[in-house]
Amino acid sequence: MSSLRARQVHLDFHTSEHIPDVGARFSKKQWQQALRLGCVNSINIFAKCHHGWSYYPTQVGHTHPTLRRDLLGEQIAACHEMDVRAPIYFTVGWSANDAETHPEWCVRHADGSIAGVNIDPKATPDTDRPTCSWKFLCPSGGYLELIVAQTTEICRRYAVDGFWYDICSGPVCYCQSCRAGMAAEGVDAGDAAAAAAYNVRKWRRFYTACRQVVEAHHPGAVLYFNGTTHLHILDRLDLDNTQQDLEDLPTTWGGYNRFPLRARFYAREPRPYVAMSGKFHTSWGEFGGFKHPDALRYEAAAMVAYGAGCNFGDQLHPGGEMDLATYRNIGHAFRYVKRIEPYGLGGRPHANLAVWWGLKTATSTGAFALPDNHHGISEMLLDTQTDYEIADTGDDLTRFDAIILPGAACLDEAAAAQLNAWRKAGGKLLILGEGGLDAATRSRFLLDVGAEYVGGPRHKIDYLIAGRKLRRGLVESPFLNIHAGIRVRLTDGVALATVREPYFDRTYGHYCSHMNTPYRLEDAGHPGAWMKAGVVCLANPLGCLYHKEAARLHRELFLNALRLVYPRGRQTLVTDMPSGARVSLVHQPERRRYAAHLLYGPPMPRGRCQVIEDLVPLYDVPVRLRVPESIRKASLPLERKPLRLSRSADAVTVTVPRVQCHQVVLFEY
Repeated sequence: MSSLRARQVHLDFHTSEHIPDVGARFSKKQWQQALRLGCVNSINIFAKCHHGWSYYPTQVGHTHPTLRRDLLGEQIAACHEMDVRAPIYFTVGWSANDAETHPEWCVRHADGSIAGVNIDPKATPDTDRPTCSWKFLCPSGGYLELIVAQTTEICRRYAVDGFWYDICSGPVCYCQSCRAGMAAEGVDAGDAAAAAAYNVRKWRRFYTACRQVVEAHHPGAVLYFNGTTHLHILDRLDLDNTQQDLEDLPTTWGGYNRFPLRARFYAREPRPYVAMSGKFHTSWGEFGGFKHPDALRYEAAAMVAYGAGCNFGDQLHPGGEMDLATYRNIGHAFRYVKRIEPYGLGGRPHANLAVWWGLKTATSTGAFALPDNHHGISEMLLDTQTDYEIADTGDDLTRFDAIILPGAACLDEAAAAQLNAWRKAGGKLLILGEGGLDAATRSRFLLDVGAEYVGGPRHKIDYLIAGRKLRRGLVESPFLNIHAGIRVRLTDGVALATVREPYFDRTYGHYCSHMNTPYRLEDAGHPGAWMKAGVVCLANPLGCLYHKEAARLHRELFLNALRLVYPRGRQTLVTDMPSGARVSLVHQPERRRYAAHLLYGPPMPRGRCQVIEDLVPLYDVPVRLRVPESIRKASLPLERKPLRLSRSADAVTVTVPRVQCHQVVLFEY
């Protein structure tokens, strides 16, 4: 059970009690035909869905009222007959039947009202229901007992490959069970922070209870609790997972840049990780929606390029018959995955630039909140094909030439001590916004940056005039920052940019023109950027700015600042591709090789979606690799073609004749 199955499907089956003959058209032969068409080697199948129904003859829960067979058991048998794994899906946080029959199991707000997603308490049976509309349930008391009992029942009945528990985090709950639990632990339910901490402990008790049951009956089974791997979750709720599934639907869930950052975080850990997308055009539960097979192939290639297994979501028709067109599309992607798996899975990212994580200690909010800054920094690096890794307190920093501290105050004394020691050994820093401040107080720098902290911005916006060292590709005029930067007083630092402040903040009492107030004609008296040996600081939270506004001049400013501490010649991997291209370098030391993945399939906005459509080829793409080992040959393994190596003092360069959608360049030593 230890090896990762990289060609997975997540087969939703949330099925209303008002639909007749559920599962009646299931056929083992047709099921297996679909999995073969899709080149699938693992598929998540349903024991219990969000409607609250079970799809096997349960004695603990409630079997779907129009199901007349053991659908789960037949699906497991059909999968195992062809060596396809079949982890079992089980809903937790959303279960409509349980919520209606046991309202005491529902998550309650502090005022006693039921917590839910898109729930209208005034709705009638004839009111149109919005998409993704469910009440939250609390895994404590009688509901926890039900989940554990049904998990035990499934484990005893079937050959279990794994469990995929869904909706496994949720709002702070004030139901009677939670209030009793808080009282027993001496927690003041009126203390919001204490109640939130209790909520985390409650969920962890649930994870432990399920894990113990599964491990007792099926040691080595895959175990995943969905909802625990989102980047905004400060508490590591994902520690009971045996693999990390990174759920993203890039067409409608924030785009194609979300996954690479999450992948880089989870690449630091020994557990395998799987990228989850969908065959749908939009989102879960979309019957009859399709991505083009080329889009699926691009997504799958990107998943493998970042070291992840692949999982595409589908939804089984209530009749139980697989949609063969869906599996032909998935097969187009998964046959390609089968070819490229050896060059992505099991390797490690290899870059000498890192972005500091710091999420556990970060305290800043608004423009300086960490997740938006992480995403924006990642996007600027992705858009410039600058490969990176994630670093955090306790990591080995010696392999990094430079580290970027995001816009939030995210350092404590331990982190600062580690970074200072690394700096003394030659490490370089790019610090954005509040990144160098003590997270506990946000009142002082914990690193020697050549300046003293004065305070936060006086205005909501400001303007920057870049100095000579930062001006490449930028205008000479003051340019707008929609989030103003911190204010500092230089000690032995050298100014790199000046600030112009607006005449006033835009209010009903003071405003000018349609948007932002213009800048004053005199400098503000505090720098917008400065440097000291080995450190460059930018006062504004450029990650947040780029994530929200995507102005190229902010990316150019960021890149110019980065080059002062991390010259292009120091990059591990250098290429020259359009901004929509992506690169990822994988090291496979046991095979004595590096695999460079080149991707080009820029998404385009169409309506409310991002769509990958035009896979335009790129020609004669240069790729330069700088690694400690002596590279002896380079090739395009998918085409079985050697590449000519050009050597310099510390690097090798090849020219890739053609990149369309995805290409692998193999460097062997």
